[in-house]
Amino acid sequence: MSLEAWSTIASLGTFLVIAATAIAAIVQLRHTRSSNQLAAITEMRETFESEKFGQARRFVLEQVPKLLADPVERNKLAGEILSPELYAIRDVANFFETVGVLVKFGIVDRTLVCDLWDGVVFNTWKQLEPVIMIRRKVSDRGLWASFEYLAVICEKSLSENQGDHYPRGMRRMTVDKGSLDAAEAFAMDQRDARGKTSPDPARLRTR
Repeated sequence: MSLEAWSTIASLGTFLVIAATAIAAIVQLRHTRSSNQLAAITEMRETFESEKFGQARRFVLEQVPKLLADPVERNKLAGEILSPELYAIRDVANFFETVGVLVKFGIVDRTLVCDLWDGVVFNTWKQLEPVIMIRRKVSDRGLWASFEYLAVICEKSLSENQGDHYPRGMRRMTVDKGSLDAAEAFAMDQRDARGKTSPDPARLRTR
């Protein structure tokens, strides 16, 4: 075999080694990214499901509307630093701000986050939106911007999936009649409850 042939074989061998090394590096990077993403999601779920965070979310849902309706309490939202009794607002907004940053920089997959929390993120943003607008008046316009970015992504996900991320083309579970009856009974209970709290049109006409 000629020297030129041996040189060609050596060059090919070198190329294969480089290619194999590059492929191994890509595989390792993907493995590392998956591991980092899994760790991030696990930590986020632990925080999200913690008692402290659950209490903070209940505060946002139940107390924030009352704060916004009272001028004195509403002014507290504009303080340079939120007072300790309002830390629940800070904690919830900061959590979703962090998730938004992780999604924005590709550390956590946006589709995965939307599959898990699109409804929660969007609803929480709308609950806190008045507070955030007030805080931006006294702070900076970029306050909790990554939370806003995340909410926009989740709003788009909801518009496309209506909160149902079940795989397309996969059959749905056959629902037992008892389960359907229970759901229908619940719907009737809700209609009855609304009827009891609504004013009687006939009574309104006689006033």
